[in-house]
Amino acid sequence: METVVELDAGRMAAFGEKMLGILNGGMASYMISIGHRVGLFDTMAGIGAPATSAEIASAAGLNERYVREWLGAMVTSGIVDYASGRDAYALPPEHAAMTTRAAGPNNLANFAQLVPLCASVEDELIDKFRHGGGVPYSSYPRFHAAMAEISGVTFDAALVDVTLPLVPGAVERLEAGIRVADVGCGSGHAVNVMAKAFPKSTFVGMDFSDAALAVGSAEAEAWGLANASFRTQDAAMLSGDETFDMMTTFDAVHDQADPQAMVNGIYRSLAPGGSWLCVDIQASSHVGENVAHPLGPFMYAVSCSHCMTVSLAYNGEGLGAMWGVQKAREVFTAAGFDEIDVHNIPGDVFNNYYVCRKAA
Repeated sequence: METVVELDAGRMAAFGEKMLGILNGGMASYMISIGHRVGLFDTMAGIGAPATSAEIASAAGLNERYVREWLGAMVTSGIVDYASGRDAYALPPEHAAMTTRAAGPNNLANFAQLVPLCASVEDELIDKFRHGGGVPYSSYPRFHAAMAEISGVTFDAALVDVTLPLVPGAVERLEAGIRVADVGCGSGHAVNVMAKAFPKSTFVGMDFSDAALAVGSAEAEAWGLANASFRTQDAAMLSGDETFDMMTTFDAVHDQADPQAMVNGIYRSLAPGGSWLCVDIQASSHVGENVAHPLGPFMYAVSCSHCMTVSLAYNGEGLGAMWGVQKAREVFTAAGFDEIDVHNIPGDVFNNYYVCRKAA
């Protein structure tokens, strides 16, 4: 007999409204990414007053027809105000404070870049859903550039004054002069920011991407930093033959093919009494505890479309970005760390700040 399911009309209508919001928000995110990349938010904030699409396009050096259609998306998304009597558009200062490069770490438009970046591998990802495996780094040609921009503003604003002081005694030791390694350094901006702030210490950036390391090396040279260097290094192959007084990782553990091997190598490479600052995604390892996470859908989607699948592409564990604090403690403890403190920074809903110390 066929079972007749009685539909709750109110629940169905509410879900339909939610789906419409998701569809609108998804496409708005895509348009926000474009607006960020071509500088339209910065341009409109600079104009400061309502302006026509032609005036905005001229100021930005862009094609007016495309700008006009983009403005339509922004007006209907509630991001840009529209003055119908003048056919003019304005970016409210409160919105500019969260969508322009001048906003620094508060620029959420910066993160919108991850939406089209992840969507660009959709066909490959669908194949992996059906057959397993993963999408390799080579399929994300803009990944390092986008991540460098996203993380760079945070490093500039908070690394020296807010993040490093979370490690007890770190600032004093850095000022006196110690050896530091940043594992999975990407484009190396964190290395250079630290090297500039603490000239008596020496800093080594390690990554397996020669292209990313070249960016870090070029920046170090441009800044005249004699205490920063970069080397090609598989994070899972740290032997411990060379030791450091302090080590750092910034959102680098969860997408490793073998995160346990990486953390084991970090433990081996720390000098006795040394500290490891691990900045990684703020989440629980249990999905039910992430239901109220303010960026839950965003982070799970980024994980599925990049972090997890990249790890699987190299026959890795595929932890994913939302591996969570419980799993992190398990991995760190297995490596030998028995002093693990977890910190959060007010206003940062993206990351946990783990401070792990090796016994003296």
